[in-house]
Amino acid sequence: MAQAGDWQRDVLRELGQEAAGGDSAPGATAGSGGPSEVETPVRRAEPTLRLVRSVPAEPSAASGAGGSSSAGGSGESVPHMPVPVQPVPVQPVPVVQPPAHPAPPVVDPRVDSPHAAAQPPPGTPAQPGDPRPARRGSRVPQSPMPTPESVPTIDPRLAHALGRPQHGDSLTRRTGRSLRKLTSSAAQDVAEETRIARELQQPVTTGRVIAVTSIRGGVGKSTVSALLGRTFNHYRHDPVLTLEADAALGTLPVRMGADSVRWAAADLARILNPAMQLTDITGYLVPVSDGGWLLPASQGRVGAPLDVRTYRTVTLALRRYFAVTVVDCETLPGEVARTAMDTAHARVVVAPMTAEGVNGTRQVLDWLGQLPHSALASTVVALTAGSPDVTLDRKTAVAHLKESGVHVVAVPYDRHLAQGGPIRTALLGQETRDAAVTLAAEALSRAVRMR
Repeated sequence: MAQAGDWQRDVLRELGQEAAGGDSAPGATAGSGGPSEVETPVRRAEPTLRLVRSVPAEPSAASGAGGSSSAGGSGESVPHMPVPVQPVPVQPVPVVQPPAHPAPPVVDPRVDSPHAAAQPPPGTPAQPGDPRPARRGSRVPQSPMPTPESVPTIDPRLAHALGRPQHGDSLTRRTGRSLRKLTSSAAQDVAEETRIARELQQPVTTGRVIAVTSIRGGVGKSTVSALLGRTFNHYRHDPVLTLEADAALGTLPVRMGADSVRWAAADLARILNPAMQLTDITGYLVPVSDGGWLLPASQGRVGAPLDVRTYRTVTLALRRYFAVTVVDCETLPGEVARTAMDTAHARVVVAPMTAEGVNGTRQVLDWLGQLPHSALASTVVALTAGSPDVTLDRKTAVAHLKESGVHVVAVPYDRHLAQGGPIRTALLGQETRDAAVTLAAEALSRAVRMR
């Protein structure tokens, strides 16, 4: 009888159920009707389950008295008892409910607002709509600025009042020049034009900035800037920019033939990024009909003028995209004009052909000569005539200005320029065209020599 109890204990112990069954075997011996009296020491269950082969039951005798008995000769058969397997209880998966009131964001005491503490780390790229600005030098586009409205340069109600543009030379003068060409040497004219074109097309290593200013307004400063810009656009094959750094009501967009303006220099200063390409920059500029681009200082409205910081930002960033930049500065002694004259590679001072205009320009030239890096070597004076009836002797005025050591180019009176409105180079007088080409060549040759 002890053998049957030992077998059950061995099976239960092998299956790891001994701990759940207690210290003694729960079963009874076959045919005894009570628990077994033999107690064995309890052993701990193995930590792992091992595969145990089932023990088949011994066959019992088919007949009563003559049958053979089980082990031990007792005559009693040992029944085959099934191995009890307890089911593993299934634990329910807890469901996490969202809190009724979300916890407030953790605010770093070193950060002013909770939004700044919730920003991702610096290495994470900005997503569309992310308020973080793009890092300097990164190609991630910044948040787009509101596009300003396009404003016409001339009120449409006054556009039709401009009238038909006139030619700079009268019909009599043009006829006489045509007759003189028949008898003059064409080889000399071609050689002179070739020399000037070579000077205007000379290569530059970095962008050259030419600043144009005057001692007072109304003397043709914007007109000279437009002539220089159109001349460089005609002769050069690389990008040329004409930049307006005048007050809010400058006339450079009108003289360059722009119908409307949208982006101003102050707007572009907030958008410029070192990762931008030339095609990105030109999207904010005004294309010129003869070639090149224009960047106005304002939209033709009375407002805050261009400041020194904006001027430095724009010129320093754009000079690497354009071979030549012509800057139409404000009149002296304005702060932006003095900054432009001090930082430009070449300078053009526009002087009216009047006694007071020549005298005031001479004072400006003396001031330029007192700068730490004498700027007279890179300065050219444009002596303009605003009326056909000029009483001041031209030779005397030119000689007085040349005493300071500068080169002087006389720009004659031109009917087309005096009419106002957009400048059309085909309608300029021959002397005016020659003066513009000479002035551009002198200014560029001095700008290239500056390092």
